[in-house]
Amino acid sequence: MDRIYRHQRHFYDATRKYYLLGRDRLIETLAPPRNGTVLEIGCGTGRNLLSVRRRYPQARLFGLDISDAMLATARAHSRGQDIAYAKADAAAFDPQQLFGVEKFDRVFISYALSMIPPWQDVLAQASSMLAPGGELHVVDFGQQERLPRLFRSTLRTWLSWFHVTPRADLRERLEDVARAQGAALQFTALKGGYAWLFAVRNPGLSERANSSLF
Repeated sequence: MDRIYRHQRHFYDATRKYYLLGRDRLIETLAPPRNGTVLEIGCGTGRNLLSVRRRYPQARLFGLDISDAMLATARAHSRGQDIAYAKADAAAFDPQQLFGVEKFDRVFISYALSMIPPWQDVLAQASSMLAPGGELHVVDFGQQERLPRLFRSTLRTWLSWFHVTPRADLRERLEDVARAQGAALQFTALKGGYAWLFAVRNPGLSERANSSLF
């Protein structure tokens, strides 16, 4: 990852804003509680967490990435913003050891699952770190199901040059996650399925207690 991003990180945000659709919509729907904890998995340059900081100034923000190069850029961009960053494998990390936090009110993953081979392990890891009432938000490339075939083919070829693979069964895996957590899943297809946006919303403590009565 450092080899890929050593140079790209300097112009990454300027180019990605044209085709990483839905990131700002995801941030708008995070709505963490006051002083709530927010973790981004695959934080890259810190662009998303800086947007979260501007929109939710009271939140406690954390980001992790596997790339030292990206983290160096994120830390430089985030000076004075009180955002904690750490290097870690997204599929296996200890948030208590990294950040001193066991559970998070919000966890989000933006266009990272399509670049991580063990992406299903990342989903399992992320969902296990949700506090009661916590939410997992995901945006990534969809299957372009309502877009012309030529566009889909061209996009897939182009993405493959950057080691990006849209996950055809992402929705099914998130349905599994929601079912295992007793959570609600919200799914939105953006721009003809160019991107998929998800929110897994865990029940709170009172909801868990009520459900255990029946």
